[in-house]
Amino acid sequence: MNAFQMILFILTLVIDGALLELGKNTLPGWLLSAAAAAVYLRLRRNNLEDSRFLLRAAAYVLLVVILAACAYVSSPPVRAIPAFDYRNPAVTQPVTVKQGQLTGVCNKEGTVELYAGIPYAKPPVGELRWKEPQEPEKWDGIRACDTFAPMSMQTRTNTVFASLTDIAVFHRFSISLKDNFLEPMSEDSLYLNIWKPAGEVKDAPVLFFIHGGSLTGGQTSYSEYNGEELASRGIIVVNCAYRLGVFGYYASDELAAESSNGTTGNYGLLDQIQALRWVKENIAAFGGDADNITIAGESAGSSSVNAICVSPLAKGLFRRAVGGSSSITAIRPYHTFRTMEAALKMGNSIKEEFGCSSVSELRQVSAEKLVNTRYTNSSMTVDGYAITEQPYLTYEKGNNNEEALLNGFNTHEADLFMLFDKVSAEDYVGAIRPVLGDNAEEAVKQYPPRPVDKRYHYIVERGGDAKGSCNEIYSAAWFTYSHFSWSRYLTDNGSPVYAYWFDKDNKGLGSNHAGELPYFYGNLGRHRWLYGEDDDALSETMMQYLLNFVRTGDP
Repeated sequence: MNAFQMILFILTLVIDGALLELGKNTLPGWLLSAAAAAVYLRLRRNNLEDSRFLLRAAAYVLLVVILAACAYVSSPPVRAIPAFDYRNPAVTQPVTVKQGQLTGVCNKEGTVELYAGIPYAKPPVGELRWKEPQEPEKWDGIRACDTFAPMSMQTRTNTVFASLTDIAVFHRFSISLKDNFLEPMSEDSLYLNIWKPAGEVKDAPVLFFIHGGSLTGGQTSYSEYNGEELASRGIIVVNCAYRLGVFGYYASDELAAESSNGTTGNYGLLDQIQALRWVKENIAAFGGDADNITIAGESAGSSSVNAICVSPLAKGLFRRAVGGSSSITAIRPYHTFRTMEAALKMGNSIKEEFGCSSVSELRQVSAEKLVNTRYTNSSMTVDGYAITEQPYLTYEKGNNNEEALLNGFNTHEADLFMLFDKVSAEDYVGAIRPVLGDNAEEAVKQYPPRPVDKRYHYIVERGGDAKGSCNEIYSAAWFTYSHFSWSRYLTDNGSPVYAYWFDKDNKGLGSNHAGELPYFYGNLGRHRWLYGEDDDALSETMMQYLLNFVRTGDP
């Protein structure tokens, strides 16, 4: 091979290796690709060096096809995520709940027990799709709760694209053969996880966490809000999966008519309340105090916490609330909330999309097909059952459920949501008018055009000389104002409110949306290379505030 051909060959192998790693392909893919490259190299040297160009080109094309085939056959398998990532963790003593007996597993240090994949409702499949969650069935024998249950149905991001996002945005990608698998996904996903201090525990405060993800994505196994560290400090941490997207927030007049409660459009919210009810009824078996439960969430999880705070179905199930980066207390919430009219209109469009004339027919569509609907079901609504009126009205009447609130937001909340928008000084007023209306011109005077902070500039950031100011205004409108409203209603009613503003830079997310999560939940060590000693010190302070609030209502 001449120099150009050798460079092309090496470049092909480098690209192939990068795609195998980014795609989390298994070891056989690497071995087969290496074998194919070795065979090609030998043929070129011994048999094809003096052949015609077309024959050599055909051999190279065949190599590329074989490499692609190797990548295909070594695609990452679907594999359940173990509760703890080490071999043969110690099994706990059996715990008895209403449905039967179960065991969990202990962490390597023996300080925390994790009970993963506990069913809190019947699988919402078949005729139970788009119905209120049902009580879980009882089981015989001892159920081993040592792996996380499948995540709820959601569109699965391309593995290569997800890895590139980890590199470019989160900066937490690492080369490893241990993560070469995909997390399972299923419509049967109504399970929760419990982290508790190891051994005998009595009347431990409980933190019940709801994950974010725009009500369309997310999973309970995510490292940033893993409950192990907080549990090692004396509280019990619970999180739950709930129905997402079209499965969790689809609305239909037919469904409202067939429901004994006339509800539709809030199935994911009803799941969360059912999980909370299960915890209230069973947490004493794990040493938890059923009368000292704090609910918490971030992003859409925080919106969900806010919804639970105004839901009559959740009254008496918890005491306090923690919310980060979202609420639905504005008169017209900016996100995760819509009118019933809009919800029903989208529901009809989804039936038309799949050629169905009834909900009964739509229930026959497979979950794998339905999840790819082109309509985004990412909002709760006033259904007259789970949410009886616009949330701000409930607060104005003082009928909300939380007795104290810890809530807050981050500096660069909107930046990642606005990456692909370019905003110049000429476009600035028009760009912010959707959130500020007639106040857009005045806002420009208060926030003159400026570009994005270099520390928060990503490869795919489209930029513009007014993009930084635009991001700041959207952060304030979408997130800061949401928490200002929530806090104001509580203080007007005489309830204690504690607020945070997260502004810490680091090598990871910084103060972007969700940047505070690993600090509050003590998970900086899971991505050690992104954080320094100052981050550890801040995390200790934030964890202590959170722990104090969960224990006493005062951080």
